[in-house]
Amino acid sequence: MKFPVKMDRRSNQTLHEQLYDGIRQAILSGALSGGQRVPSSRELAELLDISRSTVTDCYEQLLAEGYFEARAGSGTFVTRQLSKVRQPVKVLPRAARSQKVHFHLSEFGKAVTNAKVEETRRPEFEISFYGWRPAFDQVPITQWTRVQGRRSRRISPSLLDYGQDSLGYMPLREAIARSVARARGVKCSPEQVMIVLGLQQAIDLIARIHVEAGDAIAVENPGYTQAWSSFVMQGGKVCPIPVDESGLIVDQLSKSTARKAKLVYLTPSHQFPTGAVMPLSRRLALLSWAGKNNALIVEDDYDSEYRYTGKSIPALQGLDESDSVIYLGSFNKVLFPALSIAYVVLPAGLVPVYSRARALASDQVALPLQDALAEFIEEGHLERHIKRMRSLYEDRRIALVNSLNKHLGERVEIRGDNAGLHLLVQFKTKLADGDIAQKAAKSGVGIISTAEYYSGKNQPGEFILGYGNLTERKIDEGVKRLAKILVK
Repeated sequence: MKFPVKMDRRSNQTLHEQLYDGIRQAILSGALSGGQRVPSSRELAELLDISRSTVTDCYEQLLAEGYFEARAGSGTFVTRQLSKVRQPVKVLPRAARSQKVHFHLSEFGKAVTNAKVEETRRPEFEISFYGWRPAFDQVPITQWTRVQGRRSRRISPSLLDYGQDSLGYMPLREAIARSVARARGVKCSPEQVMIVLGLQQAIDLIARIHVEAGDAIAVENPGYTQAWSSFVMQGGKVCPIPVDESGLIVDQLSKSTARKAKLVYLTPSHQFPTGAVMPLSRRLALLSWAGKNNALIVEDDYDSEYRYTGKSIPALQGLDESDSVIYLGSFNKVLFPALSIAYVVLPAGLVPVYSRARALASDQVALPLQDALAEFIEEGHLERHIKRMRSLYEDRRIALVNSLNKHLGERVEIRGDNAGLHLLVQFKTKLADGDIAQKAAKSGVGIISTAEYYSGKNQPGEFILGYGNLTERKIDEGVKRLAKILVK
C-alpha cells in the first residue's frame, strides 16, 4: 500500500505533527483527492511503523477540521466537498511565495507603500550618535518598578476591564494636566488630555480627522518627515516652510500654496533637527496668522524638557486665546522609548470628535500601565528625574561641544546646542554625506545626515549628533574617529 506521507524520526517535529502536516499537505495539493478512502488507523500505523494512538489522534483532528469525513460501516474518507471546488494547486512554503501584492489597494494603501518612514532600528555601532536615545543606564528603574509593583498588588478589578473613557485613564490625565501646566505653561483641564500609544498615533489621528485630499499642510523644512508622511497619506499636500535660527519663518506662510494651509505642524521649543527656538514675536505672529486663516496649529513639544541656558521656553499653546493649538508630548525621552505613551492636549471643542476617533483607532494603552505612570508622576519621581538628567545631559552636551572644537576646530560649525539631546553640526569637507557616514560606520561610529529631513536641496555636510546615551569618554572617542575621517 502506498501513502503520500513519510515519517522522519530525525526530525525536530513529533510523529503526530509530521503525520498531521503530511496528510493535510497531501489533501491541499491533490495527492489525496476528495472522496478518496484513507487507510484505517490500524493499517496506517503498521504501514508507517508508528503507534495506533498517534494515528487515531491525528484522524480525529482532521475530522474535526473538515479534511476527513467518516461513513458508518465504510471507513474514513477525504471530504467529498473537495471534489466540488476548483482543482487543488501545489501549496508553496511561505518563504517561497511571491512578495508582490496582488490585492486591491485603496489610495491610502498606495500612499503607504511609498511613504517615508523613519528607521528607528538603525545599525548598531560601538559609538552611535543617535539623537532619540536617552541615557538608558540612568532610567529610574528602581522607583519605576517599585511603583508598578505596589500598584499591581493593590490593583482594582476595574483596571482589568476595558477602559471606560476612550481618551484614557482619568488619574493619568489629571497628573499630566498638572505637570504640563507647571512645567510648560499649558492651559488645559484633564478632560482635554488624550492618552495615545506613541506620538505617531497622535499625528495619524490628527491627519485622519483634519486632512482631506488636496489640503495644504504647512511644515518646517527641514523637519520631521514621518509626520509629513501621515499628512500625505490622507491626500494632503505638504508645503515646506523654511527654517532659520528662530525657527519656522512665519512670513513665508503668506506665500505660494502655504497661504491656504489648513494645518501647520511645527516644533517651536526645540526645532527638529536644527534645534532653533521660536521667539515670542514669531509665536504671536503665528497665532495671529492661524486665527485670521482659521488654521489649526499642531505643536509638537519636542525635547522641551531639556534646556540648558535660561529658563524653559513656555509652550505655544499657553499663548493661544482662540483654541487653535493641539499640543503633543511624550515620555519617550524623559523615561524610555519602550514605554510608548504619549499625550495630546486638545482644544475643548475638538474633544468629542477625538474621543470617538480614538475609540475606533485602537484599544487603550494598558490601564495598569497608565495607573502606575499616574502615581509615578504624582509622587514626584518624574520631575526629580528630569531635573537630575538635565544636569547630566548638560555635562554631555558640553563634552561634545568641547570635543568638536578640540578635534575639528574650524572644520565644524555647531548649532542647536542649548537644548535637547542632540547637536546639529555642519562639517566643512569635500566628502559627500554618504561617504562620511560610510567611513564613520567602518570606524565603528554611527551618525545621521539631515538630508532625509529636507524637502528639496539639503545642506551638505550637515549631521545630527546625539549624546543622550553616550558617556563623556565615548563622546570624545567618537569625535576623534570622525576627525580622522574629515581631516584627511
